[in-house]
Amino acid sequence: MKFNTSVLHTLKPEKENYGATQTPVYQVSAFAYDTAEQLEKVFNNKAVGFSYSRVGNPTVDAFEKRVAAIEGGIGAVACSSGMAAITAVFLSILQSGDEIIVSSGLFGGTIELLHDLDVLGITVRFVDNITADSVRENITDCTKAVFTELIGNPKLNVVDLESVSQVCHENGIPLIVDSTTATPFLVRPVKHGADIVIHSSSKYINGGGNSVSGIIVDGGTFNWNNEKYSVMGKYLKFGKFALLFRLRNDIWRNTGGCLSPFNAFMNIVGLDTLGLRMERICDNALKLAEFLSTVDGIEVNYPALSSSPCYDIAKKYFGGRGGGIITVRAGSREKAFRLINSLEYALIATNIGDVKTLVIHPASTIYTHSTEEQKINAGVYDDTIRISVGIEDIDDIIADFGKAAENL
Repeated sequence: MKFNTSVLHTLKPEKENYGATQTPVYQVSAFAYDTAEQLEKVFNNKAVGFSYSRVGNPTVDAFEKRVAAIEGGIGAVACSSGMAAITAVFLSILQSGDEIIVSSGLFGGTIELLHDLDVLGITVRFVDNITADSVRENITDCTKAVFTELIGNPKLNVVDLESVSQVCHENGIPLIVDSTTATPFLVRPVKHGADIVIHSSSKYINGGGNSVSGIIVDGGTFNWNNEKYSVMGKYLKFGKFALLFRLRNDIWRNTGGCLSPFNAFMNIVGLDTLGLRMERICDNALKLAEFLSTVDGIEVNYPALSSSPCYDIAKKYFGGRGGGIITVRAGSREKAFRLINSLEYALIATNIGDVKTLVIHPASTIYTHSTEEQKINAGVYDDTIRISVGIEDIDDIIADFGKAAENL
């Protein structure tokens, strides 16, 4: 099956009494059983079932299975947000004395979380870009993971998954990839060597800007059963499923970062049109990027433009597409604000992946707590504008930006 067909038909809804063609919203806290013995078996993982929606819910379960199938993973765990998903993975793998190698060009909220790890005695090694060489040079005996965004947000650098994963695996450490901005429409990171894939499913997977959520997909490719990962403890006996069992029974379960059934349902609805939306968004983004490249005073960054330093890698993994984000530099903070404020259709909002085009000034918003060095490493300057391109008629969006640019 090709992408759109696989999204719709790889997993069918569970049989329901009324023949529902979509998984219903099981908006309940708990699930009743006929006998105490039945509930006991469910609680002790000796029978399949649901007991309490913080631990598991049929609607959430359906969402997890669909994303795992689309990404080519062995399973998935849905969370209350993308940040909750990243936190759950880190706390499941890392402990005091461990180190993690990460890209310095990450989303601002993720950088802030990484600094919180210092309190737990975990060392974060920031590198300008995650490459095979930068990873190899920074690995120590204490390194337990490498984490990166596949397409940096908003730096828009693209990671060479195959070369980086090879170095990781040669040293017995997992590669964790935030693929929010790429989505499985552009690439399935597990196929190219990633071990764990994370999405802020609030973004492109949901598509409508109506539900905050995150999801962890385990590729089942990493061998946790070695002395480095004693933190997995009793779950090592589950082999490639060790991480999923640890999340389900310890960190994710105990911290309570579960996804609500209604938000899971909204994400399932969004999944149905992911391919259609991404095709339109990517086409629109390229056309808008090409137009903006002709506007005097504007510097454009987009992976699918031949002028991008990541053009060849983007072509290798994304087949010539570049995703839905464009960043531009307008020349000054004042000009950036003037352009943003002159737009008629684009909404000024802190989100990406919506069906509507969104714009934001990252330096004064999502990177407002970052140092100047952190901003520069993330490709954020005082004149930077991040554009999340929507599915509108591209002629209207180009006209909107063209008119706004006249005010520069």
